[in-house]
Amino acid sequence: MARSDKRARRLVVEGESFLWTLSHTHRALGNGQYEDCCETLVIRQFKTRGRLRIVFRAASGRLVPDGYLMPSGAVGTGLGRTLNLHEPGTVRALLDAALKRGWRTDDPLAEEIDGWSVFDEVVQHRGATSPD
Repeated sequence: MARSDKRARRLVVEGESFLWTLSHTHRALGNGQYEDCCETLVIRQFKTRGRLRIVFRAASGRLVPDGYLMPSGAVGTGLGRTLNLHEPGTVRALLDAALKRGWRTDDPLAEEIDGWSVFDEVVQHRGATSPD
């Protein structure tokens, strides 16, 4: 189910508070169709300036919501290999993967990572699901 509320959501990890938002962007073709769909998850530690942007761009074999086949927040590489970016557990697993790769929560600069680079690791941790 899609969230209509655009406020940041809170996630507590080992006593530390994080805020996260999910957004969707695309380019309208003008004929009712869209291309270049992209899901972007932004995570930051509460009261810090640094941001982590985890970006999932549509590509061959990489599915993101397009208004037709995939529900809001779902990203995947095929049937049975999807993640729901609206689920706090998925956000936590993505945060853990980024921290393991060296993201520093106190870095004042925004860092962007390709979500597909951690997708398999997070699917393995979370278990694959099918989009609803």
